[in-house]
Amino acid sequence: MSMLSLGLAFGAVTLLFMFSGAPIAFALGSVAVVFMGLFMPGSALDTITQNVYEEMASITLLSIPLFILKGAAIGKSRAGQDLYAAMHVWMGRIPGGLGIANVFACALFAAMAGSSPATCSAIGSAGIPEMRKRGYSPGFAAGIIAAGGTLGILLPPSITMILYAVAAEQSLGRLFLAGIFPGVLLVALFAGYAAFRYRKEYRLAEAEYRRSGTASALLAREHFTAREKFEMLPRVIPFVLLLIGVMVALYGGFATPSETAGLGALLALALIAGIYGVWRVRDVKPILASTLKESTMLMMIIGMSLLFSYVMSYLHISQSTAEWIVGLQLSKWVLLAAVLVMVIVLGFFLPPVSIILMTAPIILPPLKAAGFDLIWFGVLMTIVMETGLIHPPVGLNIFVIKNIAPDIPLSDIIWGVMPFVVLMLLAVLLICVFPGIATTLPDMVMGVPGAKP
Repeated sequence: MSMLSLGLAFGAVTLLFMFSGAPIAFALGSVAVVFMGLFMPGSALDTITQNVYEEMASITLLSIPLFILKGAAIGKSRAGQDLYAAMHVWMGRIPGGLGIANVFACALFAAMAGSSPATCSAIGSAGIPEMRKRGYSPGFAAGIIAAGGTLGILLPPSITMILYAVAAEQSLGRLFLAGIFPGVLLVALFAGYAAFRYRKEYRLAEAEYRRSGTASALLAREHFTAREKFEMLPRVIPFVLLLIGVMVALYGGFATPSETAGLGALLALALIAGIYGVWRVRDVKPILASTLKESTMLMMIIGMSLLFSYVMSYLHISQSTAEWIVGLQLSKWVLLAAVLVMVIVLGFFLPPVSIILMTAPIILPPLKAAGFDLIWFGVLMTIVMETGLIHPPVGLNIFVIKNIAPDIPLSDIIWGVMPFVVLMLLAVLLICVFPGIATTLPDMVMGVPGAKP
């Protein structure tokens, strides 16, 4: 069989298994096993098995279940609701402050938990009802939370970035640092849009009041005393200090990423025990069960994706595809645009974990040959994959929002998130024009790669 025929057959069978409704891990694993049996000699199986085992035994991957435990501990407590309440009180006087508070609360919670669905659930369960009670349109309220939740895969610690660092063989610490300024950029864009949209809805509410005399809750003003503001801080500050402490331990060279993840998980459990009284077996059991379930699912996807990638590599499908792409002699920016469009399309159907591990062997060699910084590209790819979390037809965060606010029509949620998709693509464009947004901080903290000391 020619390489072209083999590659087309591999792609067709992959699509067939993907659209069969089988879980992603089993779909990828099944494709790999089928092609191993048909096209690979028995002597190669030991090599493939050993390579997958060694990758799965990576100390970097150990940080994933520990970060998941940290996120589950925070997500299963009232930390999200308290964080949202504090933001609401402190930003209540700003026009659109409630929407902006939800954006900031999502960003901080995402940085502590590292999970997009957990952020949507924790902040949205309190934030969406409060925004709707105060006159925000359902689609606008849902869009803010769904988009804010995507920051969970960009702001460190990010499980998606851990997998990209492993697949691209790049420094995890440098990649985490590279995501901070783009994360701040997205927060600023989201907050700016929240203020703009609030003013638009406020004007419509005023016009309706003048026309019919019906006053929307959006026109009401809330005022909080200094005492009320400071009373909100004691439950929030410890978690912010936890976030700062974990970052200092990681970037100060005091601990490896895995040690930092373990430290963060233990401190998170200690905080929810001390602040919320979550220490009994019946309280801790759901946290451990959630961690075990999510970690097992994720590790299965990682393992089967690695097997899929190794089989594709052994059969020279990924190398031939990469050589074909290089042979097209596209300009570097056309190549980058084509890769990002492909990632967006894949994001309609696949989660970020699978996209990274399936495409890395194909897209990274041509991009590296074109002269792109793979750390910088990792940030771009992460933001593009964020759009898949809020873009139909799959859009995981859309369905999380639908679950916590079932009375909001799905069409309203989708239209509510689309402006944020545009803002994410704007952020990608800005980072392409000004790459220092992603590269300045890691260069400052860890030095310029290849520079002489």
